[in-house]
Amino acid sequence: MATLPHLHSLSFHTPCSFQHTKSPTLPFLALPPSSSSPFTVSSKKKNPWLDPFDPGEDPDMEIITPFPDGKQEEDPSFPANPSNPYGFLKFPEGYNVELASLALKVRGDVRRCCCLMSGGVYENLLYFPVIQLIKNRYPGVDIDIIASPRGKQTYELNKNVRWANPYDLDDDFPEPAEYTDMIGVLKGRYYDLVLSTKLAGFGHAAFMFMTSARDKASYVYPNVNRVGSGLFLQEIFIPPSSNLSEGGYHMYNQMIEWIGRPGKNVPREPVPPLKVSISKKLRAYVAEKYTKEGVEKGKYVVIHGVQSDSVASMQSRGDTDSLLPILLWAEIVKEISDAKPIIVIPHEKEREEVEEIVGDAATILFMTTPGKLAALIDDSAGVICTNTVAVQLALARNKPCVALFSSEEKAQVFVPEAEVKNCTVIASKTGKLIDIDVEAAKSAVKSLGKTPVFA
Repeated sequence: MATLPHLHSLSFHTPCSFQHTKSPTLPFLALPPSSSSPFTVSSKKKNPWLDPFDPGEDPDMEIITPFPDGKQEEDPSFPANPSNPYGFLKFPEGYNVELASLALKVRGDVRRCCCLMSGGVYENLLYFPVIQLIKNRYPGVDIDIIASPRGKQTYELNKNVRWANPYDLDDDFPEPAEYTDMIGVLKGRYYDLVLSTKLAGFGHAAFMFMTSARDKASYVYPNVNRVGSGLFLQEIFIPPSSNLSEGGYHMYNQMIEWIGRPGKNVPREPVPPLKVSISKKLRAYVAEKYTKEGVEKGKYVVIHGVQSDSVASMQSRGDTDSLLPILLWAEIVKEISDAKPIIVIPHEKEREEVEEIVGDAATILFMTTPGKLAALIDDSAGVICTNTVAVQLALARNKPCVALFSSEEKAQVFVPEAEVKNCTVIASKTGKLIDIDVEAAKSAVKSLGKTPVFA
């Protein structure tokens, strides 16, 4: 075959100095550049100023595969129960359960509920009917509580609560680490419903929004401070005042109306009464404590409400004037003759003063938790107290009670229908508890002693 004459003079010039071959037909096949070429590839030096603490790669470090022995084995699952009515609990080994959130929302069902509680022991105790209402309205629901460290102690008396975590929602300036940690805890539990008794503004509503719960409902401020909270909440409750505890026994009536609302083929859920459950360990501990003092079960009267600055006094935020000096209590104790009086003190620093004034006329017990106080009241013959948590525990355990209040209005708010509940109310006429009629209290104590339960 004859070659074309004009291809002999064709040349390919490149800016690099290649070693060209002499073949006129394949001039683009060239050898790689020699070691003496000025265009040699060199690794770029690491800038030490970018990370002055980086010593470089460790030559002794061995990089191995993340699964040297293969993937980890799954935990053995429990054998399937053919008679188990909950078929949705059976899922393949190694797979997670997918929550049917859309179906739950359409039905309005709640499987996990969290209650953010504001206040102390008194406010948490009055929330017990709401917890029972949630349990009745949504059978099988898991109820968790977030409350202050003092309020958390109340839930040893409630068998419907799964978990109770201490976190002070009333702290306006929480620690950033605790704040973000609590958001992570709530977010990781995948709640269907979050309820809050703290008056919400923009900040607390945003806190509830970050829990990623499906439905969020909370009390809000009754003034301009609630601006913006409705953007993050599905339901808001506006109380009549900025102090929710002033509502007394029915302080959560708006939330109760919303939870127990009727639905499709579901009637309105009735409101259950206040009930408490006392464990056997708690009963045994308290029984051992008052037995050491020489007191028998059912033959003593509990006196609660001694004036003290301790946080264990268990007052309500809606009635701060609810503690009596020990001098007035000493006059009332003298009228008790059929049973042994037991004066409960909230702090050991009060013991010396009480012993000096009362003497041997009464037994003194130091108790700070609502569980111990409930067990003590349950084994007693009756209760004489001011407007502390003791009056609600006595009514919950159906014990005869004499309650001392600073006014008639406070008595009607905190103990409605006192006559039906076997509770004798003595109210001050001046609006101050210290001005209470001691003679009326003495006569009420005498009448209490004539009841069959007391005798």
